[in-house]
Amino acid sequence: MPPTTVTDPVPIETAHEDMIHDAQLDYYGKRLATCSSDRMVKVFDVVNGEAQRTGHTLRGHTGPVWQVAWAHPKFGSVLASCSYDGKVFVWKEQPGQAAGGWTKIAEHTLHTASVNSVSWAPHELGAILACASSDGTISVLAFKNDGICDADRFDGHAIGCNAVSWAPAAQPGSLITPQPQSMPGQPS
Repeated sequence: MPPTTVTDPVPIETAHEDMIHDAQLDYYGKRLATCSSDRMVKVFDVVNGEAQRTGHTLRGHTGPVWQVAWAHPKFGSVLASCSYDGKVFVWKEQPGQAAGGWTKIAEHTLHTASVNSVSWAPHELGAILACASSDGTISVLAFKNDGICDADRFDGHAIGCNAVSWAPAAQPGSLITPQPQSMPGQPS
């Protein structure tokens, strides 16, 4: 077995003003997105394994931003963010525009409490985003080519949903949640 090369960690100055909650590289490892309790999302170009000092700051959330998620590159440079403010924003890079070229293309406000997690579906299913909220529901947003977004909301867990992810299923888009009788401490 060949030896594994481990490199030293590279510190990155993000200029966030509070705790960073998530950091995600895009599909190619060329962009780094971070989010923080300072209510901001920041996007940095990564060159030779190091983030550049100048980045783009995406503002709009009114509470701590918990997580970011990159869409597959076949949909362009698209990033989702979720926050304590109960909102999910979808951002798209628009080269040649002001504000670093990033524009908020969608704002999802179906939840009544903090949205804690976002996850893009496998690209073969289309531009579909799942969102988990402290209100106990999961929403699924399906973005269409004409800019329209279909949204569905499902009950997830009585005491809130902290995470959401996609897995292969017998039927594309099927959602599995625990039944009340299988949840400890829940009445049957």
